[in-house]
Amino acid sequence: MRFERRADVSVPALLVAPFAAILVSLALCAGLIVAAGVSPLTAYAEMLRGAYGSRLAVTETFTRATPLILTGLAAAVAFRARLWNIGGEGQLYMGALVTAGLGHSMTGGLPAPLAVALLMVASMAAGAALLAGPALLRLRFGVDEVVTTLLMNFIVILFVGLMVEGPLKDPMAFGWPQSVPVAAGLRLPDLVPRSRLHVGLLVALLAVAVVWVVQMRTVFGAEARAAGLNARAAAFAGVPLGRTLMLVACLSGGLAGLAGSIEVLGPTGYVTTTLSPGFGYAGIVVAMLAALHPVGVVGAAVFVATVFVGADAMSRATGVPSFIADVIMSVSLLAMLTALLFTTYRVRR
Repeated sequence: MRFERRADVSVPALLVAPFAAILVSLALCAGLIVAAGVSPLTAYAEMLRGAYGSRLAVTETFTRATPLILTGLAAAVAFRARLWNIGGEGQLYMGALVTAGLGHSMTGGLPAPLAVALLMVASMAAGAALLAGPALLRLRFGVDEVVTTLLMNFIVILFVGLMVEGPLKDPMAFGWPQSVPVAAGLRLPDLVPRSRLHVGLLVALLAVAVVWVVQMRTVFGAEARAAGLNARAAAFAGVPLGRTLMLVACLSGGLAGLAGSIEVLGPTGYVTTTLSPGFGYAGIVVAMLAALHPVGVVGAAVFVATVFVGADAMSRATGVPSFIADVIMSVSLLAMLTALLFTTYRVRR
């Protein structure tokens, strides 16, 4: 028995694969919920109610989805070119740290919209620089970027801890290490009054549109897709692989850095070492559930946010541990990888 690549991958199959993966993961995790002594239908109903049962719940779900859209987009851009960026978490933290450091002192002289735009650009540059190093090591010395980007996450978080307890520590924060806050006039306005949902959601959706245009309507997008499909054939056709992968690295790292900037400018206002509950890692699940398509990232991010926000409410209502959300995400990823395998390959005897 062997796997043979299909000559033509069915578009309907690719569209159905994410939904099938989600349904399979929910069905498999239902067994764990039964083991906890709760009906799966009751548990999932409470999860939906917790994520969409009130105005506050809906806004919280989309607030959680905002950074997931950007980290999912960052992973999708890199993976599509076969650049395995596992460092979205570190890139997010670096973008957040740059935003807090620059935003605290940027109190006058510039109009607020321009100052916010500059902070976002600076955070994207920081995230891009963090991924450019591993990409360059891969191109020059063949170093596996999976290892380097993963290890960079721990290095960056330790560096953030050093900064928020040292040079960037807020002197007014007693007993809790956090950075100095960004200037109040630079915070992103709310989309919905008396909620945490902010304009960052619109920025994330704009990023999705820009990435879609870049990938589908530009020469660079075609070169990145070619590099991902077959690097040797792309090089033979004249695609500059080194330049293309470096540009992909800058775009991917920049998007993850932008996610950190938006978290600081939006809901938090400052940086701590617990700023992200794993947005960078969850972005990988988002990217895979979206089949690496930028538009699909939005739906996948909303699904992941629904699970995490709803799991807390489900836990309070039924007693099922909220860690079931992590299990659902893990099983969804495995189910999606399996679905993509059988979508792309057929079994031959």
